[in-house]
Amino acid sequence: MKRQTFNEINITPLTDIFLVLLIIMMVIAPMLDQQGLNLAIPDYVEKTQNSNNESKILTVTVSADNRYYVDGEEIAEADLFSIIKDKSQTLTDGLMIEAEGDSQHGCVVRLMDTARNAGVKSISLTEI
Repeated sequence: MKRQTFNEINITPLTDIFLVLLIIMMVIAPMLDQQGLNLAIPDYVEKTQNSNNESKILTVTVSADNRYYVDGEEIAEADLFSIIKDKSQTLTDGLMIEAEGDSQHGCVVRLMDTARNAGVKSISLTEI
């Protein structure tokens, strides 16, 4: 009796693996669509250097010890919203955040959120 050999490849396990990978990708794909921060490079620097007009940009400084300063005056975090809202009425070109290199990321983000909630449309960030 001669035994007959089986020459075909069984692709069922391979198909199962591909289906599992497809399901995993379909579940993970919606989680990858996260909204980030829209940051733009400020182009006002060249405009302000070339013109003699006074800048209408509100500047807030975040120090290395995570304190906020507006016009050289220290501002409490609780008062930021009202001060930014008041000053942004006259300084309509946006907000410039000057952060020292050792300041915490969370303080800068809180300042950005506060400014956005106060109605500021344009926010720029620089390191001092």
